[in-house]
Amino acid sequence: MGSQRESGAPSGAGSCPQPPDIRNTVGNIPMEWYQDFPHIGYNLEGKKIYKPIRNKDELDMFLEKMENPDYWRTVQDKMTGADIKLTDEQVDLVHRLQRGQFGDVHFNPYEPAVDFFTHEVMIHPVTNRPADKRSFIPSLIEKEKVSKLVHAIKMGWIKPRKPKDDTPTYYDLWAHEDPNSILGRHKMHVPAPKMKLPGHEESYNPPPEYLLSEEEKLAWEQQEPAERKLNFVPQQYRCLRAVPAYSRFIHERFERCLDLYLCPRQRPGVNVDPEDLIPKLPKPRDLQPFPTTQALVYRGHTSLVRCLSISPSGQWLVSGCGQGQCCGARGCSPLWLGDVPRSPVPLSRAVAAPGAASLGGAVPGPGPGPGPPQHATICLVAICVEQSVLLVNPCLGDKLLYGATDQLLESYVAPEEERVQPVQWVTATMEEHGRGVRLVVQHSKAVKQVTWHGKGDYFASVVSDNSNMQVLIHQTSKRWSQNPFRKSKGLVQCVLFHPIRPYFFVATQRYVRVYNLLKQELTKKLMTNCKWVSSMAIHPGGDNIICGSYDSKLAWFDLDLSTRPYQLLRHHKKALRSVAFHKHYPLFASGSDDGTVIVCHGMVYNDLLQNPLLVPVKVLKGHVLTLDLGVLDVLFHPTQPWVFSSGADGTVRLYT
Repeated sequence: MGSQRESGAPSGAGSCPQPPDIRNTVGNIPMEWYQDFPHIGYNLEGKKIYKPIRNKDELDMFLEKMENPDYWRTVQDKMTGADIKLTDEQVDLVHRLQRGQFGDVHFNPYEPAVDFFTHEVMIHPVTNRPADKRSFIPSLIEKEKVSKLVHAIKMGWIKPRKPKDDTPTYYDLWAHEDPNSILGRHKMHVPAPKMKLPGHEESYNPPPEYLLSEEEKLAWEQQEPAERKLNFVPQQYRCLRAVPAYSRFIHERFERCLDLYLCPRQRPGVNVDPEDLIPKLPKPRDLQPFPTTQALVYRGHTSLVRCLSISPSGQWLVSGCGQGQCCGARGCSPLWLGDVPRSPVPLSRAVAAPGAASLGGAVPGPGPGPGPPQHATICLVAICVEQSVLLVNPCLGDKLLYGATDQLLESYVAPEEERVQPVQWVTATMEEHGRGVRLVVQHSKAVKQVTWHGKGDYFASVVSDNSNMQVLIHQTSKRWSQNPFRKSKGLVQCVLFHPIRPYFFVATQRYVRVYNLLKQELTKKLMTNCKWVSSMAIHPGGDNIICGSYDSKLAWFDLDLSTRPYQLLRHHKKALRSVAFHKHYPLFASGSDDGTVIVCHGMVYNDLLQNPLLVPVKVLKGHVLTLDLGVLDVLFHPTQPWVFSSGADGTVRLYT
């Protein structure tokens, strides 16, 4: 039984317990890996070996150092984290190693050397082998190596070492400095701060308000020297000759020199105030007028209102709605009174003829004939219905005006030779004429946008196609259409005419190309830095345009400045659907799928050296999100600081 207990077999209650194995079996690795862990390794069973609790602070260590006589020979084992007391032999070993001696006491480094080769004289040599033949013949391998080195030297691959420069390494550190400059050698010299200039209170005849009264003198004497605003009492003298010598002059000079000597001076870093980085923008109340409140809500549409357009006089507003091509539903295109809260007047009621439902379908782009009210000569509404553009005379307003419009369209004389056109111009039938339709421009694909030229005779249309037939320009008086482009530059989103110059803007998904219609060439290409352009508007001055995108960005371009955006505005949280400029006021607006219309102040100066001032002034809310869509189009009143917005909730709202 005793032999079994000694051999480590399981024992009964009378056996002695084995001491725990605290050896660290982690191996020969840096113990810094366990520096931030509570354990120092693992035992043979794979369990963690925790570090001994060491909660001694500096005071406990000092007391132990004073009271423990073996403190000087106690070291910490990095493998286990425990304190180990060195034995006398180990202390002796450390001392010998510190003195540069050998660790073994019995090792004699000065033993007599034994010459193993020459202490015994041999009669015969160790080896008497004859020399090989190859020792007399030059080596071919060495010859090949030498030839390679010679070739490398000839080719310049191996260059000889440069001769060492024997010039001394010391030099004049300040040789290139200006000897005439004061403290030119000290690059980081900081001049001492200048002393404060003397004020009126230090005059020999100060004004009466600077003299102290008796109460102020008593309070000054009771204060501490560091709390006094003045370190002297102002006094008044008859003349400068009566001023006595300043008793504290030497004391103050000594303190000044002491400050300069003891106070370290260094160049401070660039301390930029974060408030200075924020541009100083004017307050919105200083930028009035701009729309602030919702004044009217036009109801009557049965589906989402896609687009808006307003007459040049601002009296009539046209809106188009539709449920999109995926449903195939029919829509309506009512006319509204822009400044009087009346019910919607459909085209059928406006011309007193039934059957307005035939004008249905998706209506993405109506546009009345533009131009100032005093120069308006035609009264037309261009409506996109599937693959056709309907030119409608609503017969509203001045009777002479819409009568002259019919006379202008009826005075057309067809040319003798039939011209090949990309579209087909069809005169409206009697039934369609009774509904207000005058001309029908039939395209090959669905039309998604139409926009008028400033003079009212030309308009451009965008077709849902990926060929070079996407953009077409039409002339109403001559019933002539043409394709201005030979190649397709991408999927066209929208087009726009310049209000003054013969320029034509074509916006694709990533770029805006500006074409000169007279020279028939590309003028410039604008980089929008946006993922997908959705809408575009041009400033009435013609030198700035804004582009809205589906990635919630609004890019402002200064055409005279750069082809990249002057400023990118990220005010909206969702995709932008429409942007618009006001014709007279420095205002522009943007509508987004988040259901808001943000009105911004955009002042463009005549001075080309002064950048435009862009300030957001108002967030207009009111539209209800429908099918994850919000505001689909925004439009400013031509004369008043009002803005119209159409949304997916089937309403048109006026903000004044």
